[in-house]
Amino acid sequence: MNAESDARSDFAFERDVWGQLVLTLANGRRLEGVEVVRAFPISAPGEHISICDGEGHEVLCIEDPSTLPPQVLEIVDEELAQREFIPVVVRIKEVFADSDPSQWRIVTDRGPTTFLIEDSDNDVRRLGPNRILLVDTHGICYLIPDTRRLDAASRRILDRYV
Repeated sequence: MNAESDARSDFAFERDVWGQLVLTLANGRRLEGVEVVRAFPISAPGEHISICDGEGHEVLCIEDPSTLPPQVLEIVDEELAQREFIPVVVRIKEVFADSDPSQWRIVTDRGPTTFLIEDSDNDVRRLGPNRILLVDTHGICYLIPDTRRLDAASRRILDRYV
């Protein structure tokens, strides 16, 4: 089935008795167990939200979520918050790079953490002139939305790896 585009209020959400999300389309068709997914979570997090069926097929694309009615937008935001885990780096305390993998000690918007990066050439990714994505050995991503907002010590450390 082709995904419908920017349906705005041509659909509704509800939760079933198990708490799973149910999508009802304008034609009355109900899809149980749908998932809300950002199409471009890093580069364009506020645009293009996909609603996928239980098998992962897109059934609805919302180009601009800000056009949704408040009660629908609230459900979309709740679903995305449950699904996504991308801590934002606030400070880089230190990096131990004596051997591979390197150990990074950072502070995020969710608190301090330590993780390993296997290959700084591939796992410290520039997403634009001032955006950086760090990917640890477990595949967890850490976002630096604007390197200019880091303190001077953090920027010096980061400059060795980008």
